[in-house]
Amino acid sequence: MIAVVQRCSRGEVRVGGDRVGALGERGGLVVLLGVETGDTIDHARKMGDKLIKLRIFEDGDGKMNLAVAEVGGSILVISQFTLAGDCSGGNRPSFVRAARPEAAEPLVNEVVARIAESGLVVETGRFRTEMKVDILNDGPVTLIVRVG
Repeated sequence: MIAVVQRCSRGEVRVGGDRVGALGERGGLVVLLGVETGDTIDHARKMGDKLIKLRIFEDGDGKMNLAVAEVGGSILVISQFTLAGDCSGGNRPSFVRAARPEAAEPLVNEVVARIAESGLVVETGRFRTEMKVDILNDGPVTLIVRVG
């Protein structure tokens, strides 16, 4: 399981012009989440825990030392199978490592549930739809997180 995690002051996802998910007014994390073949419920739980505890917000000394809950932020999770794309063999990406939608959707839902269980506000995009994502990345701070 792979995620691109961005520390953001604004994040929003729209489907057909309608807003379906957004960060709260205090910002937080926008997570683009890819599920790969072989990922399990355990991987999804570990990813959820990692996102909850990831310390990429600045403390009073300007060091990345605070998690999203400590700054009053929320999390926006957007599934993105293209993260599993492999461009090493040519100019057209191969998506053979991407999990099939019927396998990926329950794992994305488990990541979201794990975050929600922590008490954090979490919103999502809409699985299997064309989404428009608007992100204002702070820093910029962007990390690639892998579990599995």
